[in-house]
Amino acid sequence: METYQTLNEILNFLLYPKITGWLLVIKIIFLGFASFFLGFVIWALINTSWLKRIFLQDLKEILTYRPYRSKEFIKKWEKIKERLGTGSEPEAKLALIEADSLLDEALKDQGYAGESLGERLEKLTVDILPNLAKTQEVHKIRNNIIHDPTYKLNLEEAKKALAIYEKALINLDVL
Repeated sequence: METYQTLNEILNFLLYPKITGWLLVIKIIFLGFASFFLGFVIWALINTSWLKRIFLQDLKEILTYRPYRSKEFIKKWEKIKERLGTGSEPEAKLALIEADSLLDEALKDQGYAGESLGERLEKLTVDILPNLAKTQEVHKIRNNIIHDPTYKLNLEEAKKALAIYEKALINLDVL
């Protein structure tokens, strides 16, 4: 009986403590800290894009069976292909520059770090992008176009380059 009473007293002390004096002040202080941090977490979730990126983008992908922002990328890609279809060298150069920019945007969206597309491509592996070497070569062609205004680009070379960019975008599940 005495063991039962001792156990009952310990259980009552743990479950229903008599909070008085300094213990009550400490409890109020910790409740204040907990309220502050809970408020900060709620504020951070509302004012940052983390919740949108993690939850809403995934929900959209699940419901539409398509990668997030794929419609936007497809529209941009169609415009790039139309530029190449004109048959002029300046339009082909512009199409190549825009395709490079689109790939850079896709890598940024997927969270790959780096200041430029060249740095992002260096950090990728063949497992992520199977045509990585070809993509880096095509990026060098784009750099030549940007830095050398007299660079000549024939239409066949432009078509091959855009095919490489298209394959890279498909491998990244953007198109």
